[in-house]
Amino acid sequence: MYFTDRGIEELEARRGDDDVTLGWLAEQLRTFVDLNPDFETPVERLATWLARLDDEDE
Repeated sequence: MYFTDRGIEELEARRGDDDVTLGWLAEQLRTFVDLNPDFETPVERLATWLARLDDEDE
């Protein structure tokens, strides 16, 4: 188990039944980066990966 799995498991346990929009998620990611600027690059990579999931070229 990766260290990040604990956070993912907590997210699923606490919010797994919530319905959210991608707009809401984007706003939360912006807020997180504003509060934690050292995480700008990983958050940007995650957001880009999520945005391109359906791209056949990659």
